[in-house]
Order: sequence, then structure tokens, then C-alpha cells
Amino acid sequence: MTASLREIKVYTTFPHRCSYLEGEEATTLFVDPRQKLSPELYTQLSLLGFRRSGDHVYRPHCARCNACIASRVRVNEFQPSRTQQRVSRRNADLRIEQSDSILDDEAYNLYRYYIETRHSDGDMYPPEREQYESFLNDGLGCAIYYRLYQGNRLVAVTVADKMLDGLAAIYSFFDPDQPRRSLGTEAILLQIREAQRMSLPFVYLGYWIDGCRKMAYKSRFNPLELFVDGQWQQHKTEQSIAPDTDAVVSLLDPQRDTTP
Repeated sequence: MTASLREIKVYTTFPHRCSYLEGEEATTLFVDPRQKLSPELYTQLSLLGFRRSGDHVYRPHCARCNACIASRVRVNEFQPSRTQQRVSRRNADLRIEQSDSILDDEAYNLYRYYIETRHSDGDMYPPEREQYESFLNDGLGCAIYYRLYQGNRLVAVTVADKMLDGLAAIYSFFDPDQPRRSLGTEAILLQIREAQRMSLPFVYLGYWIDGCRKMAYKSRFNPLELFVDGQWQQHKTEQSIAPDTDAVVSLLDPQRDTTP
């Protein structure tokens, strides 16, 4: 039997180095990994700014910083920019397949090359098979794995969770030797098209940080909404805004256990 939203236990980690903002410490709020999450609960948590990584559903909960803001695209109103239209045309030759998992060598070898080439300064370097399988597993039974092929060659993989109100973009990796294709952009465009096909209103893009170069691409998919002060609001590029993380925590469990 699954719990209601208010019955879910959450835990916080000890402060650790932030992966995105130099000099900042991060604290993460995790849903108890022993908690069984129904599609309804997972969707409700996503509406409160949580997302999934492997078996863990989490959100930032930093003491001194509210820079990480959950974001989502309203797909029914999405109009691709001229640049995004060009990306779609450049990738019109790619064949798209869905698979039940990406535990095979073909997918892992692409992931390994992507991390070694594009993210050698990040937390996932050096790439490891165990970490890859843990990170991109189907922890809640709702993951969709899309493979993009150029002929018989795998050039991109994008992973999304199907929720009741949209797709949650979990991770994408691709051939870094084909920059002209803009395969990262194409992966998001694919998820938007898939959400439209499934009659789902949103694609959740994870966290957006104002002024962070690694996050800048998310603001190019409009209309973009940000989870601010406990509600979803349309992104306004001229201002910097941050969510009330304490309000989100109180909705879940006012008597939460903060044991790491």
C-alpha cells in the first residue's frame, strides 16, 4: 500500500560541494528510498520540484542558496525557434527506437565516450559501468529509453520518465564528434514531440540556474515555467527568482527526520 503525500518521509544529506556554483555548499532532500511511489505520488512530488536519479527522488534544500529552480516546458504552446527548426531538419535522417533498457555495451560505450569527452571535469568522471547502470535504471518502472541511430550507428540516447502530466527528462548523452547536429537540443525536441503525441502537457527539464552556462540551454525552450514560491510561474528572463524550499518541505512532512 502506497502512502499519501503527507505521509512520505524525507531525509537531508550533509552539506557537500555544489556541482554548479563554485564556492557554494549543497544540501539535498531525499524521499525515503524504501517508500513505494505510485505514479500519482511521483507526479505530485514532481509538481513540488522533485526529480529522479536512479532509485532516488530528490530536490535541492540548501541553507544559503535557492539558485536551483525546477523547470518545465508547456508543450502544447511550444513553438520551435528558427535554430531549433534547423536542428530538427539536420536530424531528420536519424532513426528513433525505444528500448526497455540501456544496459548493453552499445549504449554504455557511447555514454563513456560522451563523459570522457564532454564532462571530464564533472562528478561523473571517470565513467564507471556500475554508476551508469545505477543512475539510469528504471527505478520507478516508468522510464522510456529513446535511441537515435544514424544508419546502424547509435549517436544519441535520451531517457525520460512518463508521469501523469508529462515527461521528465532524466538524462541524455550523445556522440560529441557531431556538434553540428546539436544532439542535446534534438533530444529535448524529441521529448517535446513525444509528450505532444501522448497528449501530456509538460516536459520537465530538471533544475535551472540563472547565469549558469551549463543550464542556459533550458531557457531556449519556451514557454518555460519555473517553480517559484510554491507555484509554477512563467519564466521572465529579466528577473532572477528562487523557490521557497521550506514551504515545499512543510507540505511533505513537518516532522521530517533529517538523519542523513
